[in-house]
Amino acid sequence: MSRTPRALAAVALSTAAVLAAPAAPAVAAARFTPGAPGAGDPYFPDMGNGGYDVAHYDIGVKYDPATKGIQAVTRVKARATQNLSRFDLDFLGPLKISSLKVDGRKASYQRTGAQELVITPPSGLRKNRTFTVTVAYSGVPQTVNDDALGTSGWIPTADGAVMLNQPIGAATVFPVNDHPSDKATYTFILSAPSELTTLANGDLRGKSTKGGWTTTRWDVRNPMASELSMFAIGKYDTISGRTKGGVPNLTATDRVQGVTAGDARKFHDQTAQVTDFEASLYGRYPFSSTGGIVVKAGVGYALETQGRPVYDLGRRPGSIPSGGLLAHELGHQWFGDAVSPARWADIWLNEGFATYSEWLYAEKFEGTPVQTSFDETYKAPADSALWKGKVADPGRDHIFDGLVYDRGAMAIHALRKRIGDRSFYRLLEAWPTAYRYGNASTADFVRFAARLSHRNLDAWAKTWLYSEGKPSL
Repeated sequence: MSRTPRALAAVALSTAAVLAAPAAPAVAAARFTPGAPGAGDPYFPDMGNGGYDVAHYDIGVKYDPATKGIQAVTRVKARATQNLSRFDLDFLGPLKISSLKVDGRKASYQRTGAQELVITPPSGLRKNRTFTVTVAYSGVPQTVNDDALGTSGWIPTADGAVMLNQPIGAATVFPVNDHPSDKATYTFILSAPSELTTLANGDLRGKSTKGGWTTTRWDVRNPMASELSMFAIGKYDTISGRTKGGVPNLTATDRVQGVTAGDARKFHDQTAQVTDFEASLYGRYPFSSTGGIVVKAGVGYALETQGRPVYDLGRRPGSIPSGGLLAHELGHQWFGDAVSPARWADIWLNEGFATYSEWLYAEKFEGTPVQTSFDETYKAPADSALWKGKVADPGRDHIFDGLVYDRGAMAIHALRKRIGDRSFYRLLEAWPTAYRYGNASTADFVRFAARLSHRNLDAWAKTWLYSEGKPSL
């Protein structure tokens, strides 16, 4: 196509105007801004980070019994949710970094505050770009001891160690976006001397031995909150099988605990039974396998680590979890694990339903009606700590108190009485199905239950979730 002289003149004028115009300022630096150093949770302001969303963690750990320490490499695959000039990962304690790269290129970093690992990549990361952070490090991980929250993180045992991360322990072992709102899939590659067993969340995908060291690979294919990640190293006896419902089941008992072969089998079989029982109430089991680990770690609690809860029962040799405790931790697989809280203030949605799972188990297998469990709990005097505080906002130091567990379960039973059994049992399955592998808040739950039951639940929520004091019946 030819151009007329007039058109050519217009082009010339346009070109001259562009050349005469002042140069546009360099906007690259202004466009790229730091990600937030926290997830915005008022209970734990330093936990989590902003500016990106993690898709997958690949965590390789080699454990040395001689030093009680680890050599590790963690790869974090993430997507930028803004134009990032720099970003943070949570990384707590004395572990020494030997190398840090972003997309294979050396990146600068500094460690600030209690747990911030501040990373500046060689160039800005544009919004929606996928990138990989690779961190190599070593040392003896820190154990977190909090007067209100207990012990978490890396916990040495007589024959190895166990990683228990609720609520703030994951960052002691690997660099992480450590808040339940950023779930991801995981791969654990664990190496230890061959006389030791290595266990983790997920499914065993490979095992090899070379030069006296054994390496196992575990894949977690469903999204998991970092506080639910787990691995254990020590001398364990394991049993594998399937539940009657067809769910793969792997249980392990620490030899230091002194569990007999008969009790180990009972633990395995009862884990399967409870998994299937709860699936009949809450819908299909949400993960690729179930199970549990009995360990002697001295922490004095059980934890709903995803797909494979950990039970510390060191109070007496040979002990295994009760049916009620199994019902609690396995109930969490739907309530807390598959559906995780949007903020830590919403933890009653975890613990209230897990405690209610105990009540449902007691009714089914022990002949104790749920109403009886409610009545016994409700007997607590009006000045009891049970009635102090708000279920839906218990405060940082009370997220593991009876206010959340027992009063949370009572709130659920009061909801059942309000909406009737037909709607309630529909709710037990519909809620974890609707929010599976995601996060939800108290407000989300109240709205969901109201829509499902066609009831106004404002008075119930105000009385049982948002108010202090002993409700009248």
